[in-house]
Amino acid sequence: MRYNAAIFDMDGTTLDTVGDLTDAVNHTMRTLGLKDGFSYEDAKLFFGSGVTVALTRAFALMQGIASGYELLKVGTEDDPISPKVDKTLLKKAEEIYKPYYSSHNAIKTGEYPGISPLLKDLRANGVKTAVVSNKPHDSVLALSDRLFNGLFDACLGEQQEIKRKPAPDMTLKILNELQVSREDAVYIGDSEIDLETARNSGLACIAVTWGFRNREFLKEHGAVMIVDSTEEILDLIIG
Repeated sequence: MRYNAAIFDMDGTTLDTVGDLTDAVNHTMRTLGLKDGFSYEDAKLFFGSGVTVALTRAFALMQGIASGYELLKVGTEDDPISPKVDKTLLKKAEEIYKPYYSSHNAIKTGEYPGISPLLKDLRANGVKTAVVSNKPHDSVLALSDRLFNGLFDACLGEQQEIKRKPAPDMTLKILNELQVSREDAVYIGDSEIDLETARNSGLACIAVTWGFRNREFLKEHGAVMIVDSTEEILDLIIG
């Protein structure tokens, strides 16, 4: 198997961001005078579909509206949870969270083992690399620049003018920028959002087990290619 472009998710795939994400949510709740103390495992369930969805899930868990994988319904077409969360409070939370995370996004964050060597090997073999994330665009650019130092040919985070994942818009925009066809590209991610994004974009998908979802969950959500190491990714991409 040989692909000409590898498009990566960020949170849970290339970067272990859960520490800073957790701290940012807890800071937000403390600032609002609400209960904090969310765990890393909580944050793994919150994130993947952008800030609004993440904070909605946090409020839903805090208020006892939903828990566990039930929280993943937030942000979907049949979302029964979001209408139960106070929109005014949610807006206030976003106004606190976004600037705080933007200035505290690289305190505990670091790359997963082997990611930089993988990117270098891919590029050495003529494979273009990119990251597409539902993380705010400014944080995607800042973290890519700080931790990967030019190893991505293109980077795109959440922006108001383009539909976020799992809609295909962000991925297709990057493919156009890279001048690579869908058939020649593969998407690498760690969650149900990434699997759905790949399907919606017409791309093959490699699911990683070191991120926010485990192997069993990924299988249940349709993952076919599942890897435990970056070496396996390299083998699948360059053959």
